[in-house]
Amino acid sequence: MPARMTAVYITIDTEYSAGFAKAEGTGLRAENFARSIACETPDGNVGVEYQMDVFDRHSLKGVFFVDPMPALVWGVEAIADIVEPIVTRGHDVQLHVHTEWLELAGSKNLLGSKTGTNIKDFTLEEQVQILDYAKSTLMDAGAPEPVAFRSGNYGSNDDTLRALKQVGIGYETSHCPGIADGYCEISLTTEDRHPLVHEGIVQVPVGCIDSFGGTLRHAQITALSAWEMLAALRHARSQDVPSFTIVSHSFELLSRDRSTINRIVKNRFDRFCEGLAKMVGVTSASYADNPPVPLDGNLAAKPLPLSEVRSGLRMAEQALSNTLYGNG
Repeated sequence: MPARMTAVYITIDTEYSAGFAKAEGTGLRAENFARSIACETPDGNVGVEYQMDVFDRHSLKGVFFVDPMPALVWGVEAIADIVEPIVTRGHDVQLHVHTEWLELAGSKNLLGSKTGTNIKDFTLEEQVQILDYAKSTLMDAGAPEPVAFRSGNYGSNDDTLRALKQVGIGYETSHCPGIADGYCEISLTTEDRHPLVHEGIVQVPVGCIDSFGGTLRHAQITALSAWEMLAALRHARSQDVPSFTIVSHSFELLSRDRSTINRIVKNRFDRFCEGLAKMVGVTSASYADNPPVPLDGNLAAKPLPLSEVRSGLRMAEQALSNTLYGNG
């Protein structure tokens, strides 16, 4: 039997859409909230409140990485509208930052005229300034002091970790071994798949499994089937892996144009949560109550091996999702 429980961090990147604000203007805050946070559709809402409904039904904890940068445009109340329900229902709020909002902030840009798509586009000193603002704004919106961070687009670098240390945040979770060509420039490799101390803080990699062609595939609700994710957790438990991180987004259960429910992804999310709740030796966890423990050395445990049947069925499911909903 495994020596310990495997802690599963179901992390939800929770964010207004900077792309929608750029395309449609910054005067549509309510519409942005409806599309990106509440995820309203004629057939019901499938955003943050729905995700918490599913978590609560199965006695699971969610970790909501909330982006406070839109407060530059709309004020802190726009962030409080997100944070208050999460805190009230006992789920975890941590820090997320999309620096694209600097471009929309006009005269309120923290850095004058400087903008960038990812936090790694800025100097160490600028990153400290961004993170200090984001942390204090998230707390002003009603969140407890955050201890963990994930950058928008996974776009961190080693300076981000140094900046986080300066502002008093001890965990970072942007390293994604399953995305080979992503934006993350933290100096780790695909072999770094478990929590470790790097640049003075705990780096918590996003989970992954083996995929076709000797590659890895990241553990995201739109990237793996419920069968694959649950198999990955059973595999982690069997190898005494202390933790596993799964990623989703506040709007992930919608079609790509955010107009309808993506029934395939919604059902995947529902089945995953139901299966996790029944799994012995595995528990959902939060950074507030049970943060990831770094390992003294890199655990020898390997990712879930490829199952051509499991992953092949997921690829067929993805193809159907793309056809019906424009994503998957």
